[in-house]
Amino acid sequence: MRIVSFNANGLRSAASKGFFDWFAGHGADVLCVQETKAQEHQLADAAFLPAGYKAWFRDATTKKGYSGVAIYARREPDALRTALGWDAFDEEGRYLEARFGNLSVVSMYVPSGSSGELRQGFKFDVMRWLEPILQQWLHSGRDYVLCGDWNIVRSELDIRNWKSNQKNSGCLPQERDWLNGLCREGTGWVDAYRALHAEGQDYTWWSNRGAARAKNVGWRIDYQFVTPSLRDKLRACAITPAPRFSDHAPFTVDYDVQP
Repeated sequence: MRIVSFNANGLRSAASKGFFDWFAGHGADVLCVQETKAQEHQLADAAFLPAGYKAWFRDATTKKGYSGVAIYARREPDALRTALGWDAFDEEGRYLEARFGNLSVVSMYVPSGSSGELRQGFKFDVMRWLEPILQQWLHSGRDYVLCGDWNIVRSELDIRNWKSNQKNSGCLPQERDWLNGLCREGTGWVDAYRALHAEGQDYTWWSNRGAARAKNVGWRIDYQFVTPSLRDKLRACAITPAPRFSDHAPFTVDYDVQP
């Protein structure tokens, strides 16, 4: 089974840059998108639906053209979930879960705090609120693949400019401690990329400023976190920085699981 996670930073924009042409030839079974930045009716055209796939969306209702997540799949899910129970989070279009038998594939978009103290405070609130939900999923007996942009790096391996970003959202010690706590070795969520590349230094996001992408001054903030039951099913992964469809790169993981 091949699963792709991609923050499109506007799915219509990414499509205009050839994303769906690339995706159609990529052989994926499931695609999880974050930041669709559109309402579902704006993505109904065939240009946004590759042949052989169906799509499901969770749009932001608080502000049109903001946030939004989607899941594309070859197979119809047995169930679809669109809310976790807190309107402040749910209505920003940040969670969508597709259930295929005992496997749940989630498209998740954790808020950024880079715009200022108010949003950073909301991000901390989201982190505290999400933790028991993620722990419940971890021990539910279901297999989970959590795809998405978490807006947090885990370690020095995941960001080019480590020292200069210690006071910046996404690299704050309390953010990293929270995420690494969720991924506690042996008992927590498994970071698919890190499990396959223990010392890898690849990035999934680059600022649009200062030729960051050309200089590879990036951050790894897009993940596929899996339940420990799937650790031995991880086969390969790839980050695709070129062609450029967004300020994020698609992140693909292959699993030894029947789609």
